[in-house]
Amino acid sequence: MNRPATNASRKKLCVAVVFGGRSGEHEVSLLSARAVLSALDRERFDVLPVGISLDGRWLVGGDPLAYLEALARGEQPPEVPSPVPPADVVAELVASPEPTTPYGEALRRVDVAFPVLHGPYGEDGTIQGLFEMVGWPYVGCGVAASAVAMDKELSKAVFKSAGLPVVPYVVVMRREWEETPQAVAERVEAHLSYPLFVKPANLGSSVGVTKVHGPEELSDAINLAATFDRKVIVEQGVEGARELEVSVLGNDEPRASVVGEVRPSQDHEFYDYEAKYTEGGSELLIPAPVPEKVQRAVRELAVAAFKAIDGSGMARVDFLMDPTTGTIYVNEVNTIPGFTPFSMYPRLWEAEGLTYPRLVEALIELALERAADRARNRIAR
Repeated sequence: MNRPATNASRKKLCVAVVFGGRSGEHEVSLLSARAVLSALDRERFDVLPVGISLDGRWLVGGDPLAYLEALARGEQPPEVPSPVPPADVVAELVASPEPTTPYGEALRRVDVAFPVLHGPYGEDGTIQGLFEMVGWPYVGCGVAASAVAMDKELSKAVFKSAGLPVVPYVVVMRREWEETPQAVAERVEAHLSYPLFVKPANLGSSVGVTKVHGPEELSDAINLAATFDRKVIVEQGVEGARELEVSVLGNDEPRASVVGEVRPSQDHEFYDYEAKYTEGGSELLIPAPVPEKVQRAVRELAVAAFKAIDGSGMARVDFLMDPTTGTIYVNEVNTIPGFTPFSMYPRLWEAEGLTYPRLVEALIELALERAADRARNRIAR
């Protein structure tokens, strides 16, 4: 097993910033990673960049961020040490009493991991489970909270059980759709009315998401979502919905930021991938222009949603507000939200007076706090 979380023989904490990953949000992760790496104070932290390629191999040493960025641009990447399969990483850190490879020697210095892996294999509890196995404290939600938040069906079920409002929805399995598409379409239309939103159940950044205006668009939308996940969720659309977002920070006593609002540009009917990550695609309003009682209600709901999944560290909680009735719905919890200085999560905290570098430090402190609390658990009778 890895050595203790902190190493008294060294002055600086070694922070492994882990990025890239095996998801459709790989390139978004690279943007977040560059910002986090730039914000870490080298006087306080010994920083180890750890890249994960699209095929799941680990890049330790050299400049893995520049390597993955070059690949994403279709360019010849700079030299880095040979990529390492994840099984070899586990074997090096768990099975070997002493480091046997250069990458193993580097990884054994890690005191805390800072994952900026968006989507599957990074935000869904899988990498968190690996960190647990090798004994690394880590920033953000634990295994169960990450897995539940990533799965839109499971998270909605948890929110409903906690008495939180969610839009009506229907779950469609890929095999079911492929074998009985007409029956699936009839079930969707029996429970929901157009417009609808069709989404992969386990993905983020609006990848694979389609707004469906009528029955003639439903088939293509489900086909697209099913290319990304075996489970598809079809949600009732809220016409003209306002999209509100709140950043949550903390462990057992989380606090909510001011409420922000996202308004896609006129070129985008909803907050899709291009609206999120292209210049001028959307406008972020901080604070959201809503009455104070709405601000309070949304912040309370954000903390309640965070607690419902047993969140820790951070999350961004997204809401839909019906412009006609004022009804507020919990949409989803993002346990590793976009983390560039221009992303909503850090910008909401900046509006509260918490700078980006200080936010990064606070998250590391929360990771160590949660690891210390976990270490109190008995592991034997």
